[in-house]
Amino acid sequence: MKYFPSLGLCAFMAFAGCTGKESTTTSNVSADGAAAPAFTLAWSEYPSWSVFGVADEQGLIDGDEGAMGEIETKWNVDIVLKQADYDTCLLFYGSSQTDAVCITNMDTLPPSLTRDSVAILPTSTSVGADACIVVGMDSIDDLKGKTTFGLEMSVSQYCFERNLELQGKTIEDFPFKNMDPGAAAQAMQSGQAATESIMVWNPFVMQTLRTRDGAKVLFDSSTIPEEIIDMVVIGKDSLGKPGGEAFAAAVVDCFYEICKRMEDPELGDKTLVQLGEKFSSLNLEDMQEVVKQTQFYSTPEAGMELFNKEKFQNETMPQVVDFCVSHGIVDNKPKLGFGDDSAQVNFVTTYIEKVKAE
Repeated sequence: MKYFPSLGLCAFMAFAGCTGKESTTTSNVSADGAAAPAFTLAWSEYPSWSVFGVADEQGLIDGDEGAMGEIETKWNVDIVLKQADYDTCLLFYGSSQTDAVCITNMDTLPPSLTRDSVAILPTSTSVGADACIVVGMDSIDDLKGKTTFGLEMSVSQYCFERNLELQGKTIEDFPFKNMDPGAAAQAMQSGQAATESIMVWNPFVMQTLRTRDGAKVLFDSSTIPEEIIDMVVIGKDSLGKPGGEAFAAAVVDCFYEICKRMEDPELGDKTLVQLGEKFSSLNLEDMQEVVKQTQFYSTPEAGMELFNKEKFQNETMPQVVDFCVSHGIVDNKPKLGFGDDSAQVNFVTTYIEKVKAE
């Protein structure tokens, strides 16, 4: 299952660590000579996940092992950042090479079948960032019988089929063919006649609408609010290690601190520009549009509200599970839980609450 494969727009580093970091880091060895426990977080380019790269750049954390930023010092835990393309991050996490990962609610399901997983933080939701773009069509009926290109077994296909369901359409009447989103966007942008419909996400949506005359959004993820969720997930095994819960709290603390800076009148533009540098090298104006379509759960209250919503618990997540089973993404349904330690995928607000209480 895939959500954000390599964009091919910039080279990814195996480990995060930027030149020009604010020099506020210290050694991870305390006065008594004991090293703070180290935990790894895998992240890939996406607006609300690039937060962790910006936190490293701003000195809130130090993504290199053996050094700590102010939030790591506060929680006495060493956060080691692993930056890679999305597929690699999923492999890191699924094979227990990292303790935690930035991942979607849908993509959390497959690894949970072999590694019990705890969703500790929703970071954002797609509200228009995933879109079906067409040329020469004015309605969904015009799309009937024509092939839409996009990434199969992904949130793209999920968003595509959910929109058809909402319109009462028969999904089988609307062919969906697998294609890398970057290649699909390029095919439409270059005017290839066979590419009349694509299902992609930002920045491909923005690029295509600007580049291809006549291209327009037929429908997008704004019709299915809070169904595509970006999150941070930690292995239950890692949470059980010494310092595991401090690691979870530090990750949550880090996210909300960057969100505060994004909303600060003096720091907001700078922080958004830094996010754009780590998300496809987008400028301030583009990022201002991006965060409208990828809405952050920027406060503890917003994060807790989502995980506690009856609709999210009783409708959205079971629906996502059913989609994954019906499309062969998972062989069987993992046990979902909300504050249930026995679940294979457990959504908790424990660490959000701990940070909120600070």
